[in-house]
Amino acid sequence: MLSARARLFAPWWLLAQRRQNILLLAVDDLNTDLGCYGHPLVRTPHVDRLAQHGIRFDRAYCQYPVCNPSRTSLLSGRYPERTGIFDNQTNPRSKLREAVFLPEYLRRQGYYTARVGKIYHDGMDGPDDWDLSLNPRPDTAAGTRGEGRNLTGGKFAFFRWLAAEGTDEDQPDGLIAKEAITILRQQRDKPLFLAVGFRKPHDPYIAPKRYYEPYPLEMIRGPEHPADDESDIPPAAYPPVRHNLGPLEGREFRRAYYACTSFMDAQLGKVLDASGLASETTIVFFGDHGLHLGEHGWWNKVTLFERSTRVPLIVVGPQVRDRGAVCRRPVELIDLYPTLMDCLGLSVPSGLQGASLRPLLENPEASWSRPAYTVVTRGNKLGRCLHTERYRYTEWDEGRLGAELYDHASDPHEYRNLVNDPRRRETVLELKRALAGVP
Repeated sequence: MLSARARLFAPWWLLAQRRQNILLLAVDDLNTDLGCYGHPLVRTPHVDRLAQHGIRFDRAYCQYPVCNPSRTSLLSGRYPERTGIFDNQTNPRSKLREAVFLPEYLRRQGYYTARVGKIYHDGMDGPDDWDLSLNPRPDTAAGTRGEGRNLTGGKFAFFRWLAAEGTDEDQPDGLIAKEAITILRQQRDKPLFLAVGFRKPHDPYIAPKRYYEPYPLEMIRGPEHPADDESDIPPAAYPPVRHNLGPLEGREFRRAYYACTSFMDAQLGKVLDASGLASETTIVFFGDHGLHLGEHGWWNKVTLFERSTRVPLIVVGPQVRDRGAVCRRPVELIDLYPTLMDCLGLSVPSGLQGASLRPLLENPEASWSRPAYTVVTRGNKLGRCLHTERYRYTEWDEGRLGAELYDHASDPHEYRNLVNDPRRRETVLELKRALAGVP
C-alpha cells in the first residue's frame, strides 16, 4: 500500500494497479499526411514520438469513411451492415439495442470512464457509457477572428480556413487537451479509461495563426495525377456532388489542413506529457477516416480510395514488444475493441466481428490472413471493398455499377484500374470470392 504522502505525489497510473489504464486518442478526419508516415512537409513531432514508443500500423482502415458510421463500428465492434449506420444522423442505439459499446462494457468491468471531446459522433453517446463526459468550448470570440476565407465563395460552407487570433485555448481542441490533463492528474481507486477526441483537422480549417506559419503558401504543391486518371474509374466511385477547387484554392486547402494537423499534434503532445507514456497504460491513437486533398479530383472523404479509407493507427502499451516497429499487415478499426479486451484479459462480448491485434503487437511480422473491409453507400446502393497487403478490390452494387482492382505494389496511388486486365482474372476471382464471404 502507498502511504498518504506517496499517494499524494504518485503518478496517476500507479494509483490503479488492478488493471492497466487505457488512453484512447481519436482524431477527426485525419489522413496519413504525418511525419512518421513519411510526409516530407507536415510537422507532427508528437504523433512521431508516440510511434517511436509503440507500433505504427501502416495499412489500417476504417469501416466507413464518414464520422458516425466509422465510430459506431469501432465502438460496437461490428461492420456497418450489422450496425445499420450509414450516415451522420442515425443514432446507433436505434439500430443496436442489444450491443454493449466499448465504454459501457469497460464501465461494467470496474473502469472509471471519461470522455473529453468527440468520441461518438456528437450527441450519440449512450446513458451508460461515461462516468464523466465533457464537450469544452471557448467562451470568448478571440479564436473566431483572423485572416482567412471561404474557398468556394460561400457555395460550400465547410471549405473555409482561418488563421485565428488568440491562443490554443481559444479553440475547442486546446480546451479538450486541458480537460484531459486535469482528468489524468486526478487520483482514483479505479482503473481509468480516458477517451480524448480531437476535432481538428476536420473542417472548417481553423487554427491559431502560428500553426500556419511553418507552411508558407509557396511551399505547398497542388495535387498531381495523370490526365486520364478518371477514365477507368466507375462513376459510382464518386459521391454525386463534386467539390471543385482551382489551383490556388487547392493549395490553400492543403495548407490549412496541414496547419490544423500541426495544431492537433501540439494538443496531443500536452496530453502525452501528462500521461507520461506509462508502461502500465495502453494508448491507442487513430483517425476515424482519411481525407482526400485533391487526389483523384476530390476534396473530401466518402470514397473507397486509399486517401479516404486508410487511417493512421498507433498502439503503445505493455504488449508491444518492439518499440518503434511498423506493421504492414492490413488491419481495421473494428479490431480495436477485441484487441483491448485481449490485452486486458477480459472476456469478449458476443457479436464482435473484428480480431485481436495482439499477435501483431507482439510480432508485427506475424502471419495474418485477414483482409480489411470498408463500405460506403451511393443512394440505396452499396460499395464494398477488401484491402489486402497488395490489392484493393471493390464492387459497386455487387458489380452492377462497376468494379475496381488496384495493385498497390506497383500503383500505390491507385491510378490504374486493373479489374478488366485478363492477366488479373484469377486475382479478381479470388478477391471476389473473399469479398462475398465477409459477414
